Amino acid sequence: MDVHVIGAGLAGSEAAWQLASRGWKVTLSEMRPQHPTPAHTTGGAAEMVCSNSFKSDDPNSATGILKAEMARMDSMILRCAHATRVPAGNSLAVDREVFSAKVTAELRNHPNITWLDALVEQPAPGVPTIIATGPLTADPLSKWLASLTGSERLHFYDAIAPIVAKDSIDMSVAWMAARYDKGGADFINCPLNETEYNTFVDAVLAAEKAALHDFDTPYFEACLPIEVMAERGRETLRFGPMKPIGLDDPRTGRYPYAAVQLRQDTLAGDHFNLVGFQNRMKWGAQAEVFRLIPGLQQAEFVRFGSIHRNTYVQAPKVLDATLALKGHANLWIAGQLSGVEGYLESAAGGLAAAFAVDRALRGQPPAPFPRETVLGSLLHYLAHASLKDFGPTNAMLGLLPELPEGTVDARSAKKAGGRAGLKQAKGAAHRDRSQGALESFLRSVE
Repeated sequence: MDVHVIGAGLAGSEAAWQLASRGWKVTLSEMRPQHPTPAHTTGGAAEMVCSNSFKSDDPNSATGILKAEMARMDSMILRCAHATRVPAGNSLAVDREVFSAKVTAELRNHPNITWLDALVEQPAPGVPTIIATGPLTADPLSKWLASLTGSERLHFYDAIAPIVAKDSIDMSVAWMAARYDKGGADFINCPLNETEYNTFVDAVLAAEKAALHDFDTPYFEACLPIEVMAERGRETLRFGPMKPIGLDDPRTGRYPYAAVQLRQDTLAGDHFNLVGFQNRMKWGAQAEVFRLIPGLQQAEFVRFGSIHRNTYVQAPKVLDATLALKGHANLWIAGQLSGVEGYLESAAGGLAAAFAVDRALRGQPPAPFPRETVLGSLLHYLAHASLKDFGPTNAMLGLLPELPEGTVDARSAKKAGGRAGLKQAKGAAHRDRSQGALESFLRSVE
């Protein structure tokens, strides 16, 4: 064994495949299904539990640029996602079961990978190891890691959205469309008038909730349960996951007061998930509340929403920009455990960790990805963010260095497309700069 990868989630799967494809002998340890988690249901690799989406494909968005960077470096996770994608407008979404099966096959069939069904309590000394055990890392390894780094772990609550059977949705009320008709009519949309919306909000607020075990653990702001959003203000949901703008009802020609979008969850198209409707309501309450939504009065739930605690390290204190553990040779942390949030970002972290380990095994010095790339900016944030304010982050253009003055003709961009035109122009400039920086970087380290 040349390398040990602990955890076969998005990050660990990508890291193991990348290293094996470079010729290294990799042992990949996964504790599931012998040791299940509160969120996972299988022992397969890269199981997606909260969502089936790898976010926007817009080439000028942060996630679109990150996907281009990962594709340039032959991301196995991204390749499997494209092979198992389901309609989702301008986003890359997958049939999560078929996707997991494909990733699992890639790993189990690779001649340089040995899959080990085991719960690892601590890495073997002296063996280069990537810890990619995710936000639900088992307690023995978590305690060992906390002791090693001399720092407490941080936590946040994450929630899962429910899934319904498509044939139980009333399509005489709902209709197929993507917001602003971008990417095709791939979403099921359920309209609510003002009275229906207020009734729904009242029911959400009154519904019985599952108890939280750690009252000092915060929610992740980008994935708030709908009841928390409702508590923040009566209109919060209507400007969040129930935003109707850009979803014109074909029966009226105008968007409704509020809307619920459902995204295809399987290749067969028989299951759809409620986009942004993660929650911690008890299951019986969920059925009652969500059946108040027009079009879902007879909904059959394939899976109810739930909530679980996620774990991540204090990255600015313990990691450098290559995901190496400071002061401890042969150890790297990748994926959500490192402090990134999102399936795409986790897979990208696994790719970056594999890149760093490969260099270490070949006796080469660490080489952080350039900050002009989305991947490089994300890893730079982990290493250099304010420890006081640190929290999990997604890929975003705001993490990248500012564009040089004059790169974008703001006046022309606004004239051509208003604020949206300016946003696209800036995104395109970031994309071009990222591609150039990545190419130069990869040539320099070959």
